[in-house]
Amino acid sequence: MSIIAQDMREVDQVIARRLDSGVPLIGQVSRYIIAAGGKRLRPALLLLTCGALGYRGDQRFNLAAVVEFIHTATLLHDDVVDDSALRRGNATANEMFGNPASVLVGDFLYSRAFQMMVDAQDMRVMQVLADATNVIAEGEVLQLMNMHNAALDEAGYLQVIRSKTAKLFEASARVGAILAGSSAEMEKACADYGQALGTAFQVIDDVLDYTGDADVMGKSLGDDLREGKTTLPLIAAMQRGTSSQRDVIKTAIETGGVSMLDQVVDIVKTTGALEVARLAATQEAHRAIAAARQLPPGPHADCLIQLSAQLLERQY
Repeated sequence: MSIIAQDMREVDQVIARRLDSGVPLIGQVSRYIIAAGGKRLRPALLLLTCGALGYRGDQRFNLAAVVEFIHTATLLHDDVVDDSALRRGNATANEMFGNPASVLVGDFLYSRAFQMMVDAQDMRVMQVLADATNVIAEGEVLQLMNMHNAALDEAGYLQVIRSKTAKLFEASARVGAILAGSSAEMEKACADYGQALGTAFQVIDDVLDYTGDADVMGKSLGDDLREGKTTLPLIAAMQRGTSSQRDVIKTAIETGGVSMLDQVVDIVKTTGALEVARLAATQEAHRAIAAARQLPPGPHADCLIQLSAQLLERQY
């Protein structure tokens, strides 16, 4: 995404500046997780939307940093909840600094993000980002309630990922449209793009938990199963498998049985469940592309379309 490379450098400067705190541990933990090198998709989405709609003001850098801070706060809290030890090939912040520091620095990043939102002096922007942050928290609690629940269906699964993951993608694209002073129709197209892209992103992520290369992904395979998460590949495998195959997956979900991982992976592959999940991701990517085509044509809109297509090929 060379078209926004300079914009992203500006965002990095805002991030570095706003991580400053009189409490050394806050900067230490924050910089550790942010420097771990995420994809920065959410700020990129906001910047690309601004570019496509002709907004060139500095507020785009501030708000791109805001969505990255919100995302980073959720990662810090997620890794504590999931008891994760590895992210992006590095030890998680909770592994390095302990659970209390991770939770409290996550709180700092949330509150810093809200301070920065005020800088925009736009109640609509604040409303969208505040609502998104609340929905993400609801999604996290919903996921917690569904842990080890083998009865979760596709509709329930989609409700979790649209809240937990896709909502911040949606908000990032919508904020770009608001900054540009776009019409309600254009704002909706941007929001639809973000939601579809975020949904496709998470479905592919769930597929990779059973097919990916742990070294490339930078996290352990089978993490979802260990945590008792009922994801689309498992839902599809239970729908398509024999009663004994269903029993294996049900037991693995209910017990968090990583000892059964090889069996589960084999069932997921032989039942065609991965193809079902990939098709669902492809449909979401096509929905994103259709939404992006409603934006004014140009290199930024082209990049949004390309991003949707490339998402289906991701390996990490």
